[in-house]
Amino acid sequence: MLAERQSILEELTPPFQILAPHAQRVPFVFCSPHSGAVYPRAFIAAARLDRHALRKSEDVLVDQLFSGVPALGAPLISARFPRAFVDVNREPYELDPELFEGPLPPFANSQSMRVAGGLGTIARVVADAEEIYPRDGRPSLGAALQRIELLYTPFHAALQGLITATRRHFGTAVLVDCHSMPSTSMARPGSGNRPDIVLGDRFGASCDARVTRAAREALSALGLNVQLNRPYAGGYITEHYGRPYDGVHALQIEINRSLYLDEATLDPLPSFDQLRAGLASAAARMMRDLSTVFPGRMAAE
Repeated sequence: MLAERQSILEELTPPFQILAPHAQRVPFVFCSPHSGAVYPRAFIAAARLDRHALRKSEDVLVDQLFSGVPALGAPLISARFPRAFVDVNREPYELDPELFEGPLPPFANSQSMRVAGGLGTIARVVADAEEIYPRDGRPSLGAALQRIELLYTPFHAALQGLITATRRHFGTAVLVDCHSMPSTSMARPGSGNRPDIVLGDRFGASCDARVTRAAREALSALGLNVQLNRPYAGGYITEHYGRPYDGVHALQIEINRSLYLDEATLDPLPSFDQLRAGLASAAARMMRDLSTVFPGRMAAE
């Protein structure tokens, strides 16, 4: 536990990166919570999987796909730590009773569907259900709480700060939560139709329908197949921060990895730069389309 703490402090300070515009010109905040690729040495040493296998849970290069948004006047926050180490798109204490010995604290949520799948705040498995830790080398509850203290809590404090400042300045805030999804098992049965993008707005609960529509139209204009809410309606970040009744709108974007990534080697495809430019163009169109929708200073100086 002490070795891991030292590893975190040395390798993951700060635990997130914020690419900020010179001056924020639009009421948008972009977030990439699962693209972190700094794997602490102590974590690699404790895991039964190698680094490449651990990366199967990572939204590889998604932060770079959206790296054009600061030039449009919006900040981008991304985690530096990997999802397999601690997942900020979960409640703070979605803790897996199969992962830890002894009783969990009373404030832990050990009954969620995400925990049941081994993908709680501290994951037990990577995305293809391979166990991360050997049976005799699982993290202690103290180590889990340490990861939450040192990484999860500062990340959410920074994200909340960006949203609060945006809401205060512009009168509204639109959070775009950026993810990637595997290309396999995505087609609806019998449809032959595999989406390029899935937008999640918690079935209308996390943002005004006009935000979702603007995003769908902007992405569809790139020739992408865009679907809504199935199979990804939005995770904890979308649910927790999306308060459209209070002027804070949250929309999740899932990008089919086959559009930009060799999913076996995790290397970018030649199409990567084209998609990155297309996403910046779609973001700019979305910002323009929403500039007349909400009251307040949508296009402040």
